Amino acid sequence: MTTRLDGAVVLVTGANGGLGTEFVRQALERGATRVYATARTPRTWDDERVVPLPLDVTSPEAVASAAAAAPDVTVVVNNAGASNGAGVLGGSAALREMFEVNFFGPLAVAEAFAPVLARNGGGSLLNVLSVLSWLGTGDGYSASKAALWSATNTQRLALAADGTTVTALHLGYTDTPMTAGLEVAKNDPADVVRQAYDAVEAGDHEVLADEVSRHVKAGLAGPVTTLYPQLASSTHRRTTP
Repeated sequence: MTTRLDGAVVLVTGANGGLGTEFVRQALERGATRVYATARTPRTWDDERVVPLPLDVTSPEAVASAAAAAPDVTVVVNNAGASNGAGVLGGSAALREMFEVNFFGPLAVAEAFAPVLARNGGGSLLNVLSVLSWLGTGDGYSASKAALWSATNTQRLALAADGTTVTALHLGYTDTPMTAGLEVAKNDPADVVRQAYDAVEAGDHEVLADEVSRHVKAGLAGPVTTLYPQLASSTHRRTTP
């Protein structure tokens, strides 16, 4: 199913961030009649079509309140995310906190808004993932995004009967506050969001926003050592007499 942004009502989580702000801006540019710009502490906007809405995706009460306050939504952008450097070994509290934001939060938003989208004739759910959904070099962050990728595949099947399309957005380093301290090549947020909304309007299930995402996705079909060449050398050291 395709969903036109022209005339749509869009809800963006994490709207204060680099990607979130761009999702709001481009939705308006494409003709959205209303955009609910959500964040834990919503900012003000200079466009009357933007409705600031408080939403902490880790709070069930806040998610339920947002769904009640936005009954006309036809497109949900699950953009809110966090990275705190937590690792997967040890089961730290920091890792649990990251999963609350990156995994359980988006699931709660999708569950709350799925009936809203269905009542409005079906729509689109866009989950912002990462190339690290497929690459474990991001440690705990990778694990949380990998979990959301798996859930996205399940959501896609479960919501199809409602006429709702679920789209996964995979991207590498992008020029946002989260990557501000990294001296690496970065995507332009405007280009990433443009591709994402193009996919929503086309009814596509997946967006690979850059070359690194396309390369890593292709590598999933090969041996584990394709994506983790360091394992090949370590295996050789263990087996060589």
